[in-house]
Formats: sequence, C-alpha cells, structure tokens
Amino acid sequence: MLSNRSNTISFMTANFVARELGYNMDGGWGQGDRATNDYFRPLETFAERFEGVLKEIRAMEFDTIDLWLAQLNPEWATDEHIASARQLLDRYGFSLASFAGWFGASVGEFERCCRLAVALGCTVLGGTTSMLEKDRSFVVAALQKYGLRLGLENHPEKTPQVMLRQIGDGGGGAIGTTVDTGWYATQGYDAAKAIRELGDHIVYVHMKDVFKEGMPHETCRYGEGIVPLAECVRALQEIGYESPISLEHEPEHSDPTADVIASRELLRGWLKGGSQHE
Repeated sequence: MLSNRSNTISFMTANFVARELGYNMDGGWGQGDRATNDYFRPLETFAERFEGVLKEIRAMEFDTIDLWLAQLNPEWATDEHIASARQLLDRYGFSLASFAGWFGASVGEFERCCRLAVALGCTVLGGTTSMLEKDRSFVVAALQKYGLRLGLENHPEKTPQVMLRQIGDGGGGAIGTTVDTGWYATQGYDAAKAIRELGDHIVYVHMKDVFKEGMPHETCRYGEGIVPLAECVRALQEIGYESPISLEHEPEHSDPTADVIASRELLRGWLKGGSQHE
C-alpha cells in the first residue's frame, strides 16, 4: 500500500566534499575529506566557516541537513566547537536528520560519534564502522544507551543480501541499513529492487544518481544518470518509508548548487506521484 505522506528532503553536506578545494578535487574522496577537516578544525575560525556552509544551504531553501563528519569530526571537535554548531543550527532553523560518514574503528571513536549525535539532537548514524565486526554487542549497547539507530551504508557491498547479513538480528531495532541508490547502481544492482528487498530494515536513504555502472563512482544531477529514481521513490512509498530522504550529489569539479536545486524539484514531483523524466 502506498504511503500518502511526503518525506522531508534533506541536504547532504558531503555534497560540498570539493568545496574547500575550490571544486578542483583531483585526488579523490580522501583529498576532499582531509581538506574539509583541515578547514573546519581550527576553533578560532570554526563558527564563521560553519555558518558559511549553513548560509549556502539556507539559500537553497533547505531546512534539514545530513551532517558529514568531516565538517564536525568527533576526533577534533571540542565542547566549544559543538556549542557553536548547535547555536548556528538553531539560529538558521535547521533540523539534523542524520550524521554521515565513518563512525570509527575503536570503542572510543564510536562512542564519541554517539555523544556528538546526542549533543546535536541527531538520532540516526548513516554510514559505516568496523566496530560492528569487532564488538557487535558493544555497538548495540551504545546505540541503545544513546537512543540512536545505525544505518549501515552500502558502498562495496554488491547486493542487499550482503547488507542483511551485516544487519543480522538488528540489535533489537538499533541496526539497519542506509540505502545509497547510487552505489547500488555502481555495483550493477537495481536500487528500487534493493529497497523492496530490504523493506523495514531501511533506517535512512541517500538518494543519488550516477552516470554509469562501475568505477569511477561519479554522481550527477537527477535524471542524467542510470538510477531509476522515480521507481526508487515508488518502492519507498510501497514499504511505508516516512523518514527524510537525503539528496546526495558530490561533484569533484563543480559547485553542486544548481544540480541540487533541480534534483530537489524532480524528487518533489516523484514524491507527489508526478511523472517527471527520471
């Protein structure tokens, strides 16, 4: 049965992965990650720089974001960084739909991510951690302690069945998956089919289009790639998914603003049952 509710559309701040490199990112994701961490780390400039990003997103008329941890990394974020971020999110009227990124390879790293999420009023971790293989019981206990859900994101995983094995018993609802539609396409799997197969294991959704199957994983404006996004929306409605949808597009050599705005209008149409070109 199709859901009649329209999901909130959230802006993924990792869309700005190449921003601090002047949209000239020739060294891959790691280069953008390092440059972003270096840009936001200094406390004396953090508030001004974080506000600059929020202003750009507000100018696009978003009121919900997914915060990429390179812009507020638990590894370097002090209480002062966190207080500034919270004040600015409140000032600009942003809701925080999820944290996005790498949640660590140790107990300390994972718990710092959990504490940061709570401090900013976020309840969803959408990304990956190696702690699930190292100490699953700790991860489940930490998520339950902090009132969080972990949505494991598919990147190298080729099928939903691989994700389901990682989710296992779900830790009493604490662990599910964050569906990245673009990465399913990169791996040669139908993203809409994946959504239907994953069903109520879906914690969150990164809605992304990509130019082609296979590497390199190159994102694009909705409708210019190979992902059946309108069908993905229909699949989400069929399974009753009512949480936000993260609009994700991370170009390495261009400002994503125009593409993001155009993509949002397509997504709004699909959510309302429109027939815009995919």
